[in-house]
Amino acid sequence: MNVSVCVVAYNEEKSLPGLLQDIMRQTYPHSQMEIVLVDSCSADRTREIMEQFAAEQSGDFIDIQIVENPGRIQSSGWNEALVHFTTEVIIRVDAHSHIPKDFVEKNAANLETGEKISGGVRPVLAEEDSGWGRTLLLAEESMFGSSISSFRRKGERAYVKSFFHGAYRREVFERAGGFREDLGRTEDNELHYRLRRCGYRLCMSPDIISYQYIRPTLRKMCRQKCGNGYWIGLTSGVCPGCLSLYHFVPGAFAAGILLTTALALLGFPQLSFIMWGLYWLLAAVMAVLAVRGERFQGSFLLLPFLFFLLHISYGAGTLAGLVKMPFWRGAHRECGSVERVKEKMRDGRTTA
Repeated sequence: MNVSVCVVAYNEEKSLPGLLQDIMRQTYPHSQMEIVLVDSCSADRTREIMEQFAAEQSGDFIDIQIVENPGRIQSSGWNEALVHFTTEVIIRVDAHSHIPKDFVEKNAANLETGEKISGGVRPVLAEEDSGWGRTLLLAEESMFGSSISSFRRKGERAYVKSFFHGAYRREVFERAGGFREDLGRTEDNELHYRLRRCGYRLCMSPDIISYQYIRPTLRKMCRQKCGNGYWIGLTSGVCPGCLSLYHFVPGAFAAGILLTTALALLGFPQLSFIMWGLYWLLAAVMAVLAVRGERFQGSFLLLPFLFFLLHISYGAGTLAGLVKMPFWRGAHRECGSVERVKEKMRDGRTTA
């Protein structure tokens, strides 16, 4: 089976070389692998790194394509990959990630059993091996921090709603279309929801593992969470079915803070005492569970406060998205990129 490994990158000169080395180390026959590298108009050396890789390794693979993404955002980049890859399977790999050497081989084996869509679990890694980096990693990978999604911690083979890195047979996109380019951060959720409605199942195998690097600083991590929450709020207006209840928990928490604070100012502080007491108790318990088995570091004492900052960042973003959503959804009930990609893929197959 010939497969295409596709990477979309924007200003990833630091992480891209490591990922390209991961691709080079894949145990799957390189003679059956096409590489599609999509540059989203990067301002750093990302394009240069791609071109150097293509020049040095072109004879080792079926082909190495370098594609420009004028839309610059992730979803338009993946649509560019969809209309350019030439094999029967496309494997999505995020630029800010690490894949083990058997990643492609195991996905291909899963598809060979008759599955149309394959994926696995996605633990997280820290870029820096330091005490603070380890603390940020524990906050991110804790179930209380953000790791409740099945693609992060599923322990058995199952059909799931979504996952991080996926391998898809071409027919999936020829039937369902491409990514919505009017969504940010939630384009995967919407796509997988649409695929499930078309009758496809997302087969997750726990022995398929890929890793995502967390944001290296607390500021960048909180900004990421705020953006994620913001797009949850907006997406709820155009595709509520692609979201799960847990997506809205931080937003409910932020709303609870506003409500109980207002009641306290009006002379009714009881609910505020109850909410904050339960929250900090749970945060402390989850912090203890997160560091269990770890060698103690002083920065671990900050975990409850890191949980709070992550939750409030995500929740504030969600509330902001929900406020804007009624005005935003009118112009975004449909997105032309979905059908446009479908037509281009079908035209490409006809031409071929």
